[in-house]
Amino acid sequence: QVQLVESGGGLVQPGGSLTLSCEASGSIYSVYAMGWYRQAPGKERELIAAIVSGGSANYADSVKDRFTISRDNAKNTVTLQMNNLKPEDTAVYYCWSSIATNPLYGLDYWGKGTLVTVSS
Repeated sequence: QVQLVESGGGLVQPGGSLTLSCEASGSIYSVYAMGWYRQAPGKERELIAAIVSGGSANYADSVKDRFTISRDNAKNTVTLQMNNLKPEDTAVYYCWSSIATNPLYGLDYWGKGTLVTVSS
């Protein structure tokens, strides 16, 4: 079994910052990509940032230059530093990772989500 546990959500004023963290644990053979999705009320879940084990990262246009994703391969953690937050960033943020529990293949795993609310 693999678990992803997020932390760090909350209420922040526009222009503020928050840091989300996620730790993968369990019977892990290898962690491939890690990332963050978000789902705003009434909208589909969208991928906003992803990072591979080598450190290469990609971002959605909506968060580029404001959010930074990083990971610690030794600890199986991924972090999302969010700066200059806007009301439209309000959403439930989900940690995601592609993880192998055996040498043959990996599966997608999700955290339960953490709410980020940007409001004055």
